[in-house]
Amino acid sequence: MAVLDPTHAAFGADDTVHGLGRTHFIGIGGAGMSVLAEMLHEQGVEVDGSDRERSAKTDRLASLGIAVAFGQRAENVAGASTVVYSSAIKPDNPEIVAAHQAGAHIVHRSDILALLMNGRRAVTVAGAHGKTTTSSMIAHVLTHAGTGALADPSYAIGGSIQGPDGRTIDGGHAGKGDVLVAEADESDGSFEKYRPTIAVITNAEPDHLDHYGTAANYHAAFVEHAGHAQAHVVMCVDDEGALTVLRALDPAVAARVIAYSTRDAAQIGDLNGATFVRIASESEHAGSGAERFAIDLPAAIVGGDGLRLPVSLIVPGIHNARNATAAIVTAVLLGMDPQAAATAVGTFLGAARRFQIRGTVAQVTVVDDYAHHPTEIAALLDAARRRYPGSTLHVLFQPHLFSRTKFFAREFAEALAKADDVIITGIFPAREKQEDFPDITARTIVDAAAGLPHEPADHWISAVDDMRTAAQMLAMRAHHGDVIFTVGAGDITAMGDVLLHALAAHRFDCPTGDGDTVVTSDVAGVAAAGIGTDDAASGATDGC
Repeated sequence: MAVLDPTHAAFGADDTVHGLGRTHFIGIGGAGMSVLAEMLHEQGVEVDGSDRERSAKTDRLASLGIAVAFGQRAENVAGASTVVYSSAIKPDNPEIVAAHQAGAHIVHRSDILALLMNGRRAVTVAGAHGKTTTSSMIAHVLTHAGTGALADPSYAIGGSIQGPDGRTIDGGHAGKGDVLVAEADESDGSFEKYRPTIAVITNAEPDHLDHYGTAANYHAAFVEHAGHAQAHVVMCVDDEGALTVLRALDPAVAARVIAYSTRDAAQIGDLNGATFVRIASESEHAGSGAERFAIDLPAAIVGGDGLRLPVSLIVPGIHNARNATAAIVTAVLLGMDPQAAATAVGTFLGAARRFQIRGTVAQVTVVDDYAHHPTEIAALLDAARRRYPGSTLHVLFQPHLFSRTKFFAREFAEALAKADDVIITGIFPAREKQEDFPDITARTIVDAAAGLPHEPADHWISAVDDMRTAAQMLAMRAHHGDVIFTVGAGDITAMGDVLLHALAAHRFDCPTGDGDTVVTSDVAGVAAAGIGTDDAASGATDGC
């Protein structure tokens, strides 16, 4: 049987994608896998793959001419020279077994990403939170403001980017420039094989303890990853985990670190010789739709006497001020004019499923977000409080992984307590199985909430396994001015349309006449729910 080790490096620094031959991806519809498949295809590699079922990702790949088989069978890998797997794939997978018997080169998805970095200035973005948004911001800045070698970057982002007019831009592109921007997934230790020009570390808050076991092991992996950066490490030291990593670095590596923070350097203490960048004057005025701050760039980065750079973002929250700072600093280190970088990041609309407004029905707004760790949820709800200061916040949360729910049940409860009304749905298992965690359910977080110094848990949080039922419940109890969030990394995103339809059906069974209007991201869906668009403009009374 094949031994699958995601930390083993399959290629050397001189290898190129043109030596891969026909390349087959197992689970090609996954966010990370589909991006890599598309990038190889753009570079002329013969690519195909398989997945369990059809999805938007597999449809896109098929539209590009990439063959996708549904169901994983031995015959799918016949004739493949290289077979790519992710950490979700087990050694007894029939395609792995057949590839091993046929003598195909079996490589982890991270090996393909490392191969794509060869010959480019690579920027990796690692961290428990913020990887997709920060890597998307960097790619956006280079795409919209880069000139010469910085223009038309390649990027491998494990998600889509929000584009104008509601369009989404896919997270994979093989550009003609010499920069490659990529998420560096730390979940399985495979990010240690990358040798980027610049390594961005958004935070190092312990996660994936099912793999690492302890926080110390998790931090040690980031120390190793930072040590592989060829030029710079850009690191947020508002995060205590990242600060632990910085202080553990060899002084020669720490001297190449650009550490950014919303705090003063004196408040932080020992920076191990790193260059410091301060995020100053951060604010968001309620209802303004703008996150404003300034970055104090030192002379070591921009020369002269240094520079205070004002920045205004469309995306909300202090966490996005941090993400944007990482993007601007990275672009400047690559050679971009600071003001050009700041202007470009100000037009960034957000990564898909990051505070993504799905629609508004009778002044009830539905927002979708990928947050699936307690810190991410806390940041999301803090941003929501600032953007919607007078609103009741409802959350429909789908936990992602039984193990994460087990490790962080109390932390999830504490983060969700920032909302007013929460329903926990059934856990999205991904690679895990319920039978391995028989006592871990949606109720686990509700039980943890009972121990919080908060109002009685039964007043604000409950568990409803069926997400569609839960969505309809939230729609029924929402009032004008409320905001409903669908939150999680699984298929909870599909509940956005369910909520909009349920809100419309509920609102238009009520008396009309208060002049409220409906704005929805899916007018056809409203019609499908049995509501005419003329009726949809008439509104509903509060309290229905």
